[in-house]
Amino acid sequence: MRSRLKLPLRALLALLVSFAVLVRPVAAQSVLRDAETEAWLQDISRPIVIAAGLDPRNVQVVLLYDQSINAFVAGGQIVYIHSGLLTAADNTDMVQGVIAHEIGHITGGHIVRMAEGAKAATGVMLLSLLIGAAAIAAGAGEAGAGLLGLGQRAALGKFLAFTRVQEASADAAGASFLDKAGISGKGMIAFFKKLQNQSLRYGYNPEDSYDQTHPLDRERVTTLSGTLQKSAAWNAKTDPALEVRFARIKAKLQGYVLDPQQVMRQYPETDQSVPAHYARAYAWHRSAYPDQALKEADALLATAPHDPYFLELKGQILLESGKPDEALPELREATQLTHFNPLITALFGHALIATEDQKNFPEAEKVLKSAIAKDNQNPFAWYQLGIIYDRKGDQARAALATAERYNLEGNAQLAYMNAKMAMAGIPRGSPDWVRAQDIFMVSEPELKKKKDRGDSDR
Repeated sequence: MRSRLKLPLRALLALLVSFAVLVRPVAAQSVLRDAETEAWLQDISRPIVIAAGLDPRNVQVVLLYDQSINAFVAGGQIVYIHSGLLTAADNTDMVQGVIAHEIGHITGGHIVRMAEGAKAATGVMLLSLLIGAAAIAAGAGEAGAGLLGLGQRAALGKFLAFTRVQEASADAAGASFLDKAGISGKGMIAFFKKLQNQSLRYGYNPEDSYDQTHPLDRERVTTLSGTLQKSAAWNAKTDPALEVRFARIKAKLQGYVLDPQQVMRQYPETDQSVPAHYARAYAWHRSAYPDQALKEADALLATAPHDPYFLELKGQILLESGKPDEALPELREATQLTHFNPLITALFGHALIATEDQKNFPEAEKVLKSAIAKDNQNPFAWYQLGIIYDRKGDQARAALATAERYNLEGNAQLAYMNAKMAMAGIPRGSPDWVRAQDIFMVSEPELKKKKDRGDSDR
């Protein structure tokens, strides 16, 4: 569900010329990474991905820190979901309905095909520019200006009509994926109704869809209801275990992203449920009250002493409150129970380093390499591994790890500089040297483009 768009006419040219606008929000927003949340997103999306004929190993669902209710695709096989959508959702089915819709964009190749809509709209606009300019040159200034405005309006309408077709196509594809996966479409319908109610609450109730990127909510609900109610899966029940996991994940996310006072109002001390303890633990931790946060973490562990995510939480609180030695038992057990989940493993490696005990450094190197072998897209893990290499006196590989980190963070200048340092100290032709060269070669043209634009990495 890419966000609704009501564009002023003056923005049309910029929209049609630069489709990077579809990708820029990803770079501008923070990616939220959490082992428990990612495992749940993977589990609920897997049957939909398979129903769509895609390989689950190649499809990612990424959570972004953004409180708006939105989800989108921006090329490749990645679905981006805003944190605001998860906190607004009532159940797993709603999130699955959104994921199914976005996968419909992926299978339809809609991002790639966006150029088709732009080409047609640009043609209309350029023609109006030529005719309008000719009229102005002939002395009919007012008429020429009118032609320019009409041409822009027609171009905008043509482009938005194209996007509405894509959205309707993604709706239909998503409905078919849910049906094939045996997942009820009630969540998809309920989510669109939620959007419709939100629009009405804020006084946004357009009579027609001419200037909308999406079909009107009421149109979508009517169309999808007729399709989804015929599905054999309409009355299918969601696995209760998934709903329990969703309640936990939603609570911990709210504890992390909402104002702590709001969290305490929503989850008062009288609420002794697992989600409430989760939310308050994160809210207290963010507010720098480690004792209260640990009390909530211990309450969670009292319900499930070997829950890896409760152990991870307590270990994180201890580590980030300056007690890395005390955090080791919890983080070691959480790492083992999750079969070395890369995010939890990287946190464990960080705790080992934070003890400042050289006896822990060999284990830290081992677990950090394990984390990176499973997930080499984690800048934090590369940063920690760079510290280990630095402590060992291996400056060349410390530079390589730092180059990996900055390459992932999009800092071309520092990635370039560190890759160059790594190449100078690593045996030429070795795998590490080749990797440093790859980063160097990728960063160099990117750095040149930034310099040409007058940009600089910070």
